Amino acid sequence: MFCFRHKKTRKEKVNSVVNFPFKHNHKHALHLCDTKFQICLSIRYLVVWKRHDLATLDSSSGATVTTNNVELVQYSVMTRFIEDLNIDVVGKQSVRSKKLWKKVKSLEVLQPYANPRSKYPVPVEQSNGFIYAKIFGEFEKIRSSICDLVAISRLLNATLVIPEIQESTSSKGISSEFKSFSYLYNEEQFITSLNNDPKTSASPDYYIKEVLPELKKSKVIGLVVMDGGCLQPILSSKFVEYQRLRCRVAFHALHFRPEILALAHLIVQRLRASGQPYLAYHPGLVRDSLAYQGCAELFQDIHTELIQYRRAQMVKQKMIRDDVSVDSFIRKLNGSCPLMPEEVGLLLRAMGYPPTTRIYLAGSETFGGQRVMIPLRAMYTNLVDRSNLCHKHELNTLLGKETPIPSNSLNSIPKKTIKDSTQEWNKAGPRPRPLPPPPDRPIYQHEKEGWYGWIAEKDSEPDPSPIDLRDKAHRLLWDALDYIVSVESDAFFPGFHNDGSGSPDFSSLVMGHRLYEMASSRTYRPDRMFLAKLLNTTQDHLYFPKRSWTLAARKHLNDSLAEEGLERQLLHSKPMSFLSHPLPECSCTISKKPGKNTCPKWIEDSYTKSRLQESENEQPDDDEVDEEEMNSENESKVNDSPSLEDDVEMDPDD
Repeated sequence: MFCFRHKKTRKEKVNSVVNFPFKHNHKHALHLCDTKFQICLSIRYLVVWKRHDLATLDSSSGATVTTNNVELVQYSVMTRFIEDLNIDVVGKQSVRSKKLWKKVKSLEVLQPYANPRSKYPVPVEQSNGFIYAKIFGEFEKIRSSICDLVAISRLLNATLVIPEIQESTSSKGISSEFKSFSYLYNEEQFITSLNNDPKTSASPDYYIKEVLPELKKSKVIGLVVMDGGCLQPILSSKFVEYQRLRCRVAFHALHFRPEILALAHLIVQRLRASGQPYLAYHPGLVRDSLAYQGCAELFQDIHTELIQYRRAQMVKQKMIRDDVSVDSFIRKLNGSCPLMPEEVGLLLRAMGYPPTTRIYLAGSETFGGQRVMIPLRAMYTNLVDRSNLCHKHELNTLLGKETPIPSNSLNSIPKKTIKDSTQEWNKAGPRPRPLPPPPDRPIYQHEKEGWYGWIAEKDSEPDPSPIDLRDKAHRLLWDALDYIVSVESDAFFPGFHNDGSGSPDFSSLVMGHRLYEMASSRTYRPDRMFLAKLLNTTQDHLYFPKRSWTLAARKHLNDSLAEEGLERQLLHSKPMSFLSHPLPECSCTISKKPGKNTCPKWIEDSYTKSRLQESENEQPDDDEVDEEEMNSENESKVNDSPSLEDDVEMDPDD
């Protein structure tokens, strides 16, 4: 907020406000206030004086006066980042803080390598036919389904027509500039990358016996993909090349369109302003996943009813073979429910992340709204999402030119004619008649807005309106932005990966992509069952836990970064989606001893060169030796520390 000291009387000062060289505009409101003999500009806008403007200081009033116009720039969170977290202002990070962003050394030997390694012959030029596919579902299901369709087309030696994404067809109200596939992905890059890929006609038994005969007979088959995939995640060893094909599609061929990539990289650049790292966090609070696991009681009021309604639908459709009403807290202790944002904040505090850590909130849907984010935002004020880091017009450029859709206006009651009123009067029965009941209170438009408004007056969920369908298509774009920002982040923390629904989830795909591109990046893979029980032990002292509790949480999260977390991901994520854990099929190992999965020489040379560059750029910290000595002393104290029950409470600032 800019404040200009005023030396005149209160009355003169108010007059000066009127003569201040700004015009009041309702669209871009610039508010001037008079508080404690100061003239203050609203924090909604910053005033930026151009360099070529001549500014003078009025000696009588003390206020700045200019002869030229000024620019009004909307106050954004990035300005706060630069002011509050600039390294030059705050100072260098401590050694302990730097360690929170360092790579996992034990995983640096894992390198991405998805090229074919075994015999992968090219079949005859004539294909067996064409495969046309329609894909239903959210962002993560679409991405996984496309990779499966490419693998199936190679299995059947067929030509894959560009799949049609049902959530982004022209009937959903998107811009006519895009086709359904090009709304999200770069179609030319997709075709070019796969044209150069080797082909094969080998196929599993199901496609040989069921699909291939129909394909040869009709030359065209149609597939409808709804559950996020049409090929088993885990294949036998003889089909390992098809797994590598999935990796080449997901991580090399399937690029987002250039506008999405440009804006996502701009968001990453703004997050890393002044050289600061950032952590990406995906809550995973999606209504379908919560209903599938029965986590309704973790929420309040209308959100509990919405989850229960959706769960009842799933039970009726036999998607769930369980009761509608279940104990959510028992499910929570079993690890079936997500880590709530408040719990994630407590775990990040236990790890040692300072309150000024930049956290990017990913995901187009956060069930529960901003209410569930309040505790996390109180602990970490620099919690931002795409709407904080991008101007509205920057986001609208991704949408193209869309035709306007009228809002969901309520059907007005038709007016009765004189003839209708007369007939109603004659049929109304004997007189005297009672007075008619007063008319119902009109329902205003703002009471109908939102995807939850129906539950207050109806027993069944209404069909989505045209605006709802368009918003659902827009969510694909927002998820694409968040996917790139999460993959590029310095650390990633999932709130609800491996949700058990049998379909790929957003967090698992991000974790798999990070594991492929840079296995040593800091990707937390928490065990929700362990953490739920750990949090339950200190339920009465969540914000002032004991020292041993903090050390237990820190040890678990550190272990989840390395081999222990990878083993858990292999057991729980890979059976649901291969792309969530593409190891060891799509990786190789840097090793001095030659082996079956050893990286080729060109990868080893590149790895050695990058290590040399990193070692040259690293500047040793003066406090590093002292910090290591302190850590060794702390470790000796930890070994003698009492149990959870007998320990003393820790200092909240420790």
